[in-house]
Amino acid sequence: MIDEFAKDNLHGRLRRDREALLWKLDGLSEYDARRPLTATGTNLLGLVKHVATVEARYFGEVFDRPSREPLPRWQDSGGSDLWATEDETRAQIIGFYRRTWEHSDATISELPLDAPGHVPWWPEPHAGTNLFAVMVHVIGESVRHAGHADILRESLDGRTGLRAEHEQQIDEAGRAAYRAKIEQAARSATPIRAWG
Repeated sequence: MIDEFAKDNLHGRLRRDREALLWKLDGLSEYDARRPLTATGTNLLGLVKHVATVEARYFGEVFDRPSREPLPRWQDSGGSDLWATEDETRAQIIGFYRRTWEHSDATISELPLDAPGHVPWWPEPHAGTNLFAVMVHVIGESVRHAGHADILRESLDGRTGLRAEHEQQIDEAGRAAYRAKIEQAARSATPIRAWG
C-alpha cells in the first residue's frame, strides 16, 4: 500500500516538473529558445533536450528497457544533449521529450519500486539501484533544470512561476523597487570581523 502511494506521489511530481520545464518555452522566438544565456552556453531548448535524454536513459537503459529514440552512447555525447543544433526543430525536441514521457511512464507503471536496475555510468558499488532511487534521482534532475529554466526565462522577459495557471501580471515598478531594496542591503552590508 505505501509503495503505491509513494510511487503515485513521485510520479505526480515528475509529471508536474516536466510540464513546468516545457512551459518555459511558451511564446519564445526560436532564437530566444536556443541562444546561450550563460557563460557555459545554458539555453532553454537545450535544457529540455537534456532532461529528455536523462529520462530516456534512466527509465530505459537502467532497467533494460531501452528507448526507441536514437541516443548516443553516454560517454560519446560530448555535451550534444545540452543544446539544439540548427537542424533540430523545437517541435522535434519537444516531441522527443513527450515520447520519452510515454516510455518512462510505462517503466514506472509496470515495475515495482524495488525493481532492480543497473546504472553503468555510476561507479561501483553504486551502479546497482532500484526504481525508487532512479525516480528520486530523475526528479532531482528535472527540478534542478526547471529551476535553471525559470531563471533563464526571467532574464529574457521577466516571466516566472511553476505553472501557467498561477502566473500573474508583472508589476514592473514593484519588482524594480523590491530589487533595489535587495541591492541596497547588499551594498550596505558590512563585513563581519574575523574571530581571533
